[in-house]
Amino acid sequence: MRFGIDLGGTKIELIALDADNRIAYRQRVATPSNQYEAILDAIVNLISDAHTALGCTGSLGMGIPGAVSPDHGKVKNANSTCLIGRTIGPDLEARLHQPVRIANDADCFTLSEACDGAAAGYRGVFGVILGTGVGGGVCWNQQLLQGPNAITGEWGHNPLPWPTLADQPAPACYFGKHGCIETWLSGPGFEKHFYRLGKEALSAPEIVKLAQAGHILAARCLDQYLDRLAKSLATVINILDPHVIVLGGGMSNIDALYPGLEQRLQPYVFSDKVNTLIVKAKHGDSSGVRGAAWLWPAVEGATP
Repeated sequence: MRFGIDLGGTKIELIALDADNRIAYRQRVATPSNQYEAILDAIVNLISDAHTALGCTGSLGMGIPGAVSPDHGKVKNANSTCLIGRTIGPDLEARLHQPVRIANDADCFTLSEACDGAAAGYRGVFGVILGTGVGGGVCWNQQLLQGPNAITGEWGHNPLPWPTLADQPAPACYFGKHGCIETWLSGPGFEKHFYRLGKEALSAPEIVKLAQAGHILAARCLDQYLDRLAKSLATVINILDPHVIVLGGGMSNIDALYPGLEQRLQPYVFSDKVNTLIVKAKHGDSSGVRGAAWLWPAVEGATP
């Protein structure tokens, strides 16, 4: 068995993949709020319960909302702040007495979709998370690309490209900058922009429903979101030229994003034709935890 864990801000999910990459076991628990030791306890208990239920052990990979620094081995850039500065890998290995592979949750999402998801069979894949935050990962030949800073794919903390008057004033980002892509394309960013336009607090699905019903401000908000998404993805295409871009996260479930998005890319991509496919994640919310399990190869000695 290959076990995968998705450590999120509100839930911890564990799955076990069998030899045919089917989910043989799944369990979720609430994430203890800002309690690092309690989070470790919850993970250990999940694994123990899975071993008991399945009658076997296996490899373990985990996706986290941050990254492990290659400089000091501690977690950085995590929106679950109790993880920052912690050596979560060694801490878990000491409790479990087995090796644990850890990657950013967006990297796990990308790996899952590249291996047996919506981008299976394509060489270059950029995975996009459009959720509470905006993250990304890069796979080439089903291998995660990783650099010396452990930030590959972090497109959400670049500035929104080609800004217009409609993109002013630029929202503040917790990163300490203004106008980061995440402040516009995250779910909360989309909702805040609608509030700025109409002084009405609505959820993203409610805004989209209004837009489709002909509500002028909602339609404008959605159109501006689509243009910002196209501009931002175009910069990724101009640099990486991936074969497929896979969208995940809560905003990716809005079907109105997909019609015409590839056409919107054309004015911003440095090519006479855009051949990059834009697709919705095949495994949905399960992609991250599946990718965590994929951090280990199905066959010993093979590449994951």
